[in-house]
Amino acid sequence: MESSNRAESYDGEAGEAGQVVEAAHFSAIRSVRTEAEALLTLARALDQELKVGFGAAVAAIHDIPGRVIVSGIGKSGHIGRKIASTLASTGTPASFIHPSEASHGDLGMITQQDIVIALSWSGETTELGDLISFTRRFAVRLIALTSNPASTLGQAADILLPLPLVKEACPHNLAPTSSSVIQLALGDALAVALLERRGFSASDFKVFHPGGKLAARLKTVAQLMHAGEEMPLVPRGLPVSEALIAVMGKRFGCAGIVDAGGRLVGMITDGDVRRHMSKGAGPSDLLARQVDEIMTPTPITTTPGTFASAALELMNRHQITALFAVERGRPVGILHIHDILRAGVV
Repeated sequence: MESSNRAESYDGEAGEAGQVVEAAHFSAIRSVRTEAEALLTLARALDQELKVGFGAAVAAIHDIPGRVIVSGIGKSGHIGRKIASTLASTGTPASFIHPSEASHGDLGMITQQDIVIALSWSGETTELGDLISFTRRFAVRLIALTSNPASTLGQAADILLPLPLVKEACPHNLAPTSSSVIQLALGDALAVALLERRGFSASDFKVFHPGGKLAARLKTVAQLMHAGEEMPLVPRGLPVSEALIAVMGKRFGCAGIVDAGGRLVGMITDGDVRRHMSKGAGPSDLLARQVDEIMTPTPITTTPGTFASAALELMNRHQITALFAVERGRPVGILHIHDILRAGVV
């Protein structure tokens, strides 16, 4: 009887746990779908009521000689920090100023060369009052992100970005969830539009991201390749026996063949030698032949400015382990797949 009670208790607990899992799963799906619908609403707004203001904001930010100052409080403040960070890392100098700190001296960080982006869902955030007043007093341009165009912030702004009203993922429609998502998405859209307008490249991006995995992915062939005397190069017409010395001595498993003008015209690998021997060529016969006869003409090459990640993709696609980097047809370096992997480019 006692054993039966324990079994019933276990079954009850398992059933309750299953219900908890199902309820959590349903809640998660509902939240994500609600926020996804909010993003679609924002996309539609960008094609309609937000279109003119968004274009004006991009043009104004692009043309300012100073910085973008982003401000907001609460959830809008957290989103504002991220927007400022994204702008700064993509070529638009930006800083976040907390509105309360602004009222206690940080307004001095803002100049007439700057432009202010203020975030407030209601547009009536008390803490933004001094900042708004400062921009009006000293003719600092103000961009407002608010869902209430008739609010104090909306009316004060030089450029208004009216956020569409969306349903929060919170079942009480209170906690900032969907509204925070569309604020963030609009900030990202501004950063990307500015990035594209400035012609901000992946190389520029690397300047602001020198550390971490991203930096490894943005390394170029020139930074990893072996140049000068480290390159295994032999002239046309050399016997295979002598070319093999360069192949084995430089430890890349290959050697580049160059013409009299120093242009790369082929490549020989230890694999080429094995393949010719497997076709019945005797060792002495093969070693006496000229390297031109067994080389791979017009080998796969890259350039020094190519990203190492792109060079790795090229190696994987052609199933090779080394690439010569060439400029105007002449080899300036050689890159081995091990060099890429050691640099953390994966």
